[in-house]
Amino acid sequence: MLSVNRRVFVFCLCATFVSAFPARAQQPRIRLATLAPKGTSIDRLLKTMGEQWSKAPEGGVSLVVYTDGTMGSEQQVVQRMRVGQLQAGLLTSDGLAMIEPSVKALQEIPLMYHSPAEEAYVRSHMVAGIEKRMEDRGFVMVSWSTVGFARFFSKQPALSPQDFLRMKVFVGADDNQEIQVLNSIGGHPVGLDWTNALTALQTGMVDSVSTLPVHALGAQFNTALSHMLDLKWVPITGGIVVTRKSWDALPASTRAAMKQAAQVAGAGMESTGLSEDSEAIAAMQKRGLQVHPVIPQMQREWDQFARDVLWPKVRGTILQADAFDEVQRLTTEYRNHSEVTQ
Repeated sequence: MLSVNRRVFVFCLCATFVSAFPARAQQPRIRLATLAPKGTSIDRLLKTMGEQWSKAPEGGVSLVVYTDGTMGSEQQVVQRMRVGQLQAGLLTSDGLAMIEPSVKALQEIPLMYHSPAEEAYVRSHMVAGIEKRMEDRGFVMVSWSTVGFARFFSKQPALSPQDFLRMKVFVGADDNQEIQVLNSIGGHPVGLDWTNALTALQTGMVDSVSTLPVHALGAQFNTALSHMLDLKWVPITGGIVVTRKSWDALPASTRAAMKQAAQVAGAGMESTGLSEDSEAIAAMQKRGLQVHPVIPQMQREWDQFARDVLWPKVRGTILQADAFDEVQRLTTEYRNHSEVTQ
């Protein structure tokens, strides 16, 4: 919903960690852990990144990737990084917000963006400030990725905001602010762990969920839900972060090569995420999923709902007011510029 649980992002992205046990005398070892399954496209991209890291100047580093959540939740990952047990991670915005809360501005405003281009423009203008604040807190961002947009999946068609508010909506158990916001606008959120999502959908405990299409397919939500509204709810954003202590210990030329490889991996995650979402929607349609396109009149209705109902609740609660205002300003700036150039 307002913030999509970290498992959704990690399902497509794969968060990782880096450890410091030397593989050979001159090469530090970086351990990378993730909640995502082994063998995913992101797992492969991380391994390719690791190959480039090992070839970095002045000895490089050795990257070991741990998949399937073997290093714990994102909260545990951040805790381990703080005490020096881990040196890096690929985290969702939820995880990164545990380090620097302003990261939420990149993902936590429903219906702000109509296209990936708008989101990319806003992100490109905001990450410098976020990265500076993260460095002040002892962490260095080496890449960012947005792997797609969450869509609404439901048992019955949910085409309007009123339909949405009537439904029992799945929300992550620890998303307390989101639950409060939905309750305050007349919604019916049900806070549960994501491991129980499919059972809750099958039993009727909840009848709708917002997630990435590729996650809906992989988690088999389409076996319990027959409808998808093709509305871009929120982007799913995250990135690779390294502790400043371990990063600063590496030679400058090594860091430069590592950052370049991480950014290539991040770009690959974005392009792969978009294509995999399209493929997932097509696969679910073959199995009976009905996809409802958003016609202009529907988009205007949802946009008004966001402006008049949702955003006033998000601004100043889930997000600081100045961060919310900056996202809105940049989105408007992009749209105005696009209109002039068309």
